[in-house]
Amino acid sequence: MRPLVALLDASVLYPSLTRNLLMHLGTAGIIAARWSDAIHDEWMTNLLADRPDLTPERLQRTLGLMRQALPDATVQADEAVTTRLVLPDPGDRHVLAASLGAGADVLVTWNLRHFPAAVLEPHGLEAVTPDELVSRHLDAAAVETRAAVEALRQSLRRPPYSWTALVDRLEAVGLTATAHRLRM
Repeated sequence: MRPLVALLDASVLYPSLTRNLLMHLGTAGIIAARWSDAIHDEWMTNLLADRPDLTPERLQRTLGLMRQALPDATVQADEAVTTRLVLPDPGDRHVLAASLGAGADVLVTWNLRHFPAAVLEPHGLEAVTPDELVSRHLDAAAVETRAAVEALRQSLRRPPYSWTALVDRLEAVGLTATAHRLRM
């Protein structure tokens, strides 16, 4: 089964736990994660504005590790396509253009209202939350997806997490259906 091509919006890369979970799904081959430089600029700029304790160098290191882990993930958005797209927020056109350039199956975002189904469906694209994405994979490929979540748990060292604590944390950040399935 080929992995689902998933364009990751800035809104899902901004929170570290969601970003780390999606990276583990990508490195496990469960999804083919995709992003653009503009998407990285967006989440990193917003995170630096909200978190003065972080430095640009630290986020550049994170970005470097992401690119090293998934070297084929960066896609280019066609500027000609970008300018023709119509979305509720014109600032999101680059995300849709990157999705199209990536041949994405899904656009993973916390901002579903920014990507209406009526706009995406003609392109064969669906917007889903990280919770929908992960919970679907727990239904379709439970063993592999649980293994990716376990790899995430093992990577968290400050503080270390038990399985239960990680599932509770995932639920707290909005992955409620995922947490429910992981508790089954």
